This record gives sequence, C-alpha cells and structure tokens, in this order.
Amino acid sequence: MNGAGGRALVRALGVGALGGVVAQGLGLPLAWMLGPLLANLAASSRGLDVRVPEGLREALLGVMGLVLGSRVTPQLAERVLDWPLSVALLLAGVLASTAVASAWYRRRGFDPVSAWFAAAPGAMTAMILTGEKCGGDPARIAVSQSLRVVLVVVVLPPLFWALEAPEAEVVTAPARQPEALWLLLLLPVVIPLGRRLRLPTPALLGPLVVAGLLSGLGVASLTLPGWGMNLMLWVLGSAMGARFRGLQGASLGRYLVDAGVATALALAVLALFAEAIHQGLGVPRDVALLALAPGGIGEMAILAVALDLDPIYVAFHHLVRVVVLMVMAPFWASWLRRRRRSAPVPRDSGPGGGL
Repeated sequence: MNGAGGRALVRALGVGALGGVVAQGLGLPLAWMLGPLLANLAASSRGLDVRVPEGLREALLGVMGLVLGSRVTPQLAERVLDWPLSVALLLAGVLASTAVASAWYRRRGFDPVSAWFAAAPGAMTAMILTGEKCGGDPARIAVSQSLRVVLVVVVLPPLFWALEAPEAEVVTAPARQPEALWLLLLLPVVIPLGRRLRLPTPALLGPLVVAGLLSGLGVASLTLPGWGMNLMLWVLGSAMGARFRGLQGASLGRYLVDAGVATALALAVLALFAEAIHQGLGVPRDVALLALAPGGIGEMAILAVALDLDPIYVAFHHLVRVVVLMVMAPFWASWLRRRRRSAPVPRDSGPGGGL
C-alpha cells in the first residue's frame, strides 16, 4: 500500500470510528456497521479521500465466511429438505421485484436495458458488465446497484429493531476448543481456491464451504467474541460507505431518490413472498425477509451473523439468487438485444424533426 492509500485507509477508519461511537451513543442496532457506513458515505460524497483496500476487505469477508460456515451442524440436513419450496418462492419474488423496480427506473428516464440491469437484485458485477454489453449505461447500473445494497443494509436492522421481531430459532454450532482459531490460517489458501472455482464472492464462500465441512463433521468451528465481531463490522462498514467517492451533491441526491424508491418497491414485493415462506414453512418472518432481501450476498451474510438470524439459511438463498441471475444474464441480454433490433425506428419528420 502506498502512502496515499495508507492515509486514505486511516481516514476511513477514523471517520468510521467516529460514526460507530455516535451510532452506539444513539442506541442504533448494529452501531459498528451502520455508523461507519453512513459516516464514510457522507465523507466520500463530500470529496474526502477515504478508502479501504480490497485485500483487507476480502480478508475480513474470509473471516466472516469461517464464522458463517461454523454454524453448520449435522442437524442442518433435516431442515434442508424444506428449502426447495422457499427457493421457488425466492425466484418468483426476484422476477416480480425486478419487474416492479425496473418499471420505476423507466419512469425516471432510464433506457430499458439500464432499467432492467439496475433493478436486478444481486450479482452486481455481472449485471454491470452484461448491461454494458447490451448497450446500457454502466455508470447508472453500477451506482444503482451499489446504492441498493447500502440502502438495504441501512434499512433492515432498524426495521427489525423497531418491529421487535422475535428472536429466530438459530441452529448454532457449540463453541469448541480454542485451537479452532487455526482456521484463520486457511484463509490464504481457501480464498484463492474460491476464485479458481469461480465462486460468487469467493472471499466469503470459499472459507464458508471449508468451515462448513469441518464444522459439519465435528472437527472444528470458529466463534468470535463481541469485540471481534464489532472490529469486523467497523472495517466492512467503512468499506461500504467509502465506495462513493466522486458522487457528490445533486448527482448523489438524484441517485438516492431513484434507488431509494426502487429499493422500497423491491422490498415491499419480496416481503410478500417472505410472508408466504413464513406462513407455509414456518420459517421465522425476519429470517425469511433477510433471506429474500435485495442486498449483496456478503452484506446479507454479515447481517445474518450479526443479528443471529439463521445465517446458513440466509446465505444459501442469496447464493441461489446470485447463481441464477448470473446464469440467466446472457439469455436476458440476448432477449433484450432481439427486442431492441425489432423495435420500430422513429421516422424523421423533416428538417429538425424527430427531436
């Protein structure tokens, strides 16, 4: 890391620490994620150079993956049999929420391609790249996707807190011997392995799979003390907020309105499908909503662990959603290209016409 990058990291963590202290003083839920996130979002939008290196972010996502995988127990297999129905409802909800959110983006002046790919609830990188290949606006898609993730992270914890949702029935792995900390030594191996296997969010899912196997077999599991979890949330929250360098003033306000309404619409639609999962399968309402929420897989896994809301169930459903979106994106792109080619071209109405 060069000198400028080091100073930017110190600023990001300093701003994040201030935000965390304020959020904790206000009694906000997940204070050490929301406080650093909002403080760095405000700082970056005002032009302050705040950055968290991708390598540091990935390392902490890897630790989170180990913690998440350590929740796997042999008893989990009994509950997996109920998941195909909830996955079907998830995919129906993804289709419905994408249609509703894209209709809103069209009303806000997005072209059809940008509207659809901005509204897709997940697989951010794939949506940006595929949308650009189809002729969409990559900047609009990227900002809309990023703001959606941030808005979901900001909205859900206070929502659960305000509604005083009952505590979920979480399947947790019992704490094992302290030497389970040796799992941290696996990160330099399992994160690159996740990349080679082309896993979505490899820094999270590579460690998750390995820790899940070890925990499920009763070999070892990793748990963190409260201060360790808050340390991770502080850095990861700062990283999320620092994404928006260069997006300032009126531009940020306009994008926030666009993404805010689209996210609210998507959440409302997905909440209906979450309620169907709750009523039909007995999954706690807050767990079902978090499993269907239109956030990123890494961010939603962090929330699930921090809120103690059945993180394996949540992560599995977000993984399915991301994989399906990535598989469907090329077919979706092909359909949009054919639709664009078959659309009638407006005739020029004479000199100066067609404007």
